[in-house]
Amino acid sequence: MSKLTRVAVFCGSSPGADPAYVAAARRLAETFAAREIGLVYGGANVGLMGEIARAALALGVPVTGVIPDFLVDYEVAMTELDDLRVVGSMHERKAAVAELADGFIAMPGGLGTLEEFFEAVTWAQLRLHSKPCGLFDVNGYYSRLVDFLEHAVAERFVKPAHRAAILISGDPGALLDQFERYEAAPSDKWIDRRRGRI
Repeated sequence: MSKLTRVAVFCGSSPGADPAYVAAARRLAETFAAREIGLVYGGANVGLMGEIARAALALGVPVTGVIPDFLVDYEVAMTELDDLRVVGSMHERKAAVAELADGFIAMPGGLGTLEEFFEAVTWAQLRLHSKPCGLFDVNGYYSRLVDFLEHAVAERFVKPAHRAAILISGDPGALLDQFERYEAAPSDKWIDRRRGRI
């Protein structure tokens, strides 16, 4: 894979219960700064979203925020951004983020974080892009999700190659090392077409 220019980060609009999540957002911003990687994120000024954006800006990281117009007031858009893109819908937001980013990281977050991340993973599975997707697993936040993914493989709903394409690390530098080595595996989505089973 070529050098990462911009990476999208999906994360909570809440800071979470553990101060380690906020510290991890700042650490990820520091890692972006050290590697000269720009940040693409949801454009909000609250929760982990606001934390990583403020930390990145303070370090001179180029930050692009993409937020739908109906969330500008609800999530308090970060107006300090040089590049804040207000779009018409969630679908437009996700399409813009996918176009801008060279890869996708999910930090701790809730349902929206998971939905955005797994859409990016699904698009990779369908070969709509060949960009890396990874979980920044802060303090084991995603350990049960990883267990579920292994279960889905065992039950033949997810191919091993597609599970392996979801990169995981609790260290942002190690995760980005995986991103830089990533090569999309040529693999059909379907596990067994003849039996009608995926």
